[in-house]
Amino acid sequence: MKILFLGDVMGRSGRAAITTHLPRLRTEWRLDFVVVNGENATSGMGLSGEHAKLLFEAGADVVTLGDHAFDQKDMLAYIEKEPRIIRPINYSKAAPGVGARVFPAPGGRKVLVAQVLGQVFMKRPFDDPFSALDAVLRQYPMGGQVNASLIDIHCEATSEKMATGHFCDGRASIVVGTHTHVPTADAMILPGGTAYQSDAGMCGDYNSVIGMDKVEPLRRFITGMPKARFAPAAEEATLSGLYVETDDRTGKATRVEMVRQGGRLAQAGPA
Repeated sequence: MKILFLGDVMGRSGRAAITTHLPRLRTEWRLDFVVVNGENATSGMGLSGEHAKLLFEAGADVVTLGDHAFDQKDMLAYIEKEPRIIRPINYSKAAPGVGARVFPAPGGRKVLVAQVLGQVFMKRPFDDPFSALDAVLRQYPMGGQVNASLIDIHCEATSEKMATGHFCDGRASIVVGTHTHVPTADAMILPGGTAYQSDAGMCGDYNSVIGMDKVEPLRRFITGMPKARFAPAAEEATLSGLYVETDDRTGKATRVEMVRQGGRLAQAGPA
């Protein structure tokens, strides 16, 4: 199976990168399944129902969220009627939606998608991500219940992301990090057959401070005083993510490539 994961969509420029590049990539790379992290797609904070529809129309099969899952209040109701949106599995038990679900793929295949929030350096204490993932991976083993599985680990610390990758090695097809908005150069297949990258990067304008217009973040770093609200940078975005090919029988990754399309970053993707 050919799977594409795209990192945090950041504001209007990120949405434009998705609508510009994803339809073409689905065709050129003959993609079977696409997962997009959309938690910053609406004004850099959360995801609205309207913008979720746009991501699906552009070619996303599943959209994951994150710690900003419900910053846009209409998502509280929208996620209940849209099963293709996944919020973190270890979010509040009272939160609407689910954190893991099995989705159909071409040829009668099945793909598990789950998202989990890390605990290190995060502003709020979330439930233990490892026990939450363990329960899901036991319920949906590769080569049995599903043909492939993808874990979106949404957290600050690369050490926690790496630990999650090794914890899931051999039990998930893909473990990929989101949240920090900068692509890491460590895409690899772990010893047990899991494709891994610490952070897929954002789909956003990299002439910025992690996707935000530079002026206000620089002012706060230099003076320690806020003056205005953060606003997403608005120049051409780079679509950033991870391309993985998997074995349908075992679920293990057979190929992994970093993806960067458009915008300012050096371009990358499967040849």
